[in-house]
Amino acid sequence: MAGIDSTVLDQLRRAALEAAAHAYAPYSKFYVGAALLFEDGAVFTGCNVENVSYGLTSCAERNALFRAISERGAGKKIRVIAVANRNGAASPPCGACRQVMSEFVTPDAVVCFPGESGPETKAFAEIFPYGFTLEPRDGRR
Repeated sequence: MAGIDSTVLDQLRRAALEAAAHAYAPYSKFYVGAALLFEDGAVFTGCNVENVSYGLTSCAERNALFRAISERGAGKKIRVIAVANRNGAASPPCGACRQVMSEFVTPDAVVCFPGESGPETKAFAEIFPYGFTLEPRDGRR
């Protein structure tokens, strides 16, 4: 992807995999980590934290974002989202994570995640073209 060095992507994937080592996933055994690179160069990581009710489980991507906001506010935007898991399975961000992150990404943000055939890097807009927003898409109020 334009503007994102492959070395940076590799570092973020490694940071996400390290975060996955801290995941609390006793029910699904699916250990996920995320690393977010912000426009100012800061990196925040998170892991998934499950709950026996499943619906109250919190994904790695949202945990990384919430950690970043709780530590420094919501003023900076995300340039890169990297996701990794210890299970070797494809795992793009879920719909809930895409929706939440959509308010905090730069227009050219990219997402790196394990795909069916190996690592994939896609534009955030490509994996989430129609998020909820307060602004109408056709420009009318």
